[in-house]
Amino acid sequence: MDLQQRISDRAGEILLFAVTPPRVTTDPERVQQIAEVTLERIRPLDVDGLILYDIDDESDRNPEERPFPFVRTLDPAEFLERNLPDLDVPAVVYRATGKYEEAALRDWVKTQDPAKALSVFVGASSGEKRVATSLRRAQEIRRETNPDLLLGAVAIPERHTAKGDEHLRLIAKQEAGCSYFVTQVVYDVNAAKNLVSDYRYECETRGLAPVPIVFTFSVCGSMKTLEFLRWLGVDVPRWIENELRHATDTLDASLEQAEATALELMSFCRQLGVPFGINIESVSIRKVEIEASVRLAERLRGKLDR
Repeated sequence: MDLQQRISDRAGEILLFAVTPPRVTTDPERVQQIAEVTLERIRPLDVDGLILYDIDDESDRNPEERPFPFVRTLDPAEFLERNLPDLDVPAVVYRATGKYEEAALRDWVKTQDPAKALSVFVGASSGEKRVATSLRRAQEIRRETNPDLLLGAVAIPERHTAKGDEHLRLIAKQEAGCSYFVTQVVYDVNAAKNLVSDYRYECETRGLAPVPIVFTFSVCGSMKTLEFLRWLGVDVPRWIENELRHATDTLDASLEQAEATALELMSFCRQLGVPFGINIESVSIRKVEIEASVRLAERLRGKLDR
């Protein structure tokens, strides 16, 4: 069963792998080399799809100094079209809708083949940020021009912890046409479980069937990377920070923690009857962290009922 069918049937048990396109300053020949290496890595993993992130500057959301400087990356749609023609699984292309004028976004949506591509629309990082196209308008454009293109949205467990209404946001997005959700990186398993539970029972109250929630996991090879995750809004429990800080091998400890969290969430979703998926994020340029992400995907692949 292909990715689109699993999502449409709300079957879940999906495995995705996520990468960031190369920097805009990367030489074209090197960009193609990166694309080919990416394909070589994911083919043995038997993933259901490849996520291509759309990176946006989120400094407006957090006044604290960014641990790593913002670096512009290639447009994920262009990277897919130019450099990944041999990709043999569907691509999930992120669109930070605020970056794109309505006409350009409409043209892109219109030309997408629903058999080969899906998308995740991401809204502005803060209410103060100027946007070219709002998330709501982007959802309308997709409904008007290419309704068969499966649309996803972001789910943020930490926002549920802070405001208690993320499950209502998910349902509003579902009613606006979203067929699946992808979380930001999960470290706090209880926050994720609270969101899943509230979403599940709110769906029951409204007579809705839950759609797949894809949980994202990322390995962490250094305390600076952990600091950056926090800057992005990821809630890292103190006990996990302590474990990573005092581990003999931070990267290996992070991999073990991510695997344990993923298995706990998989069991919880099965218990509640909520379709789910796993997304392994590999956005580091360090080879050891990329290889650890691949190992995590290999481990979790065998735990999914696919």
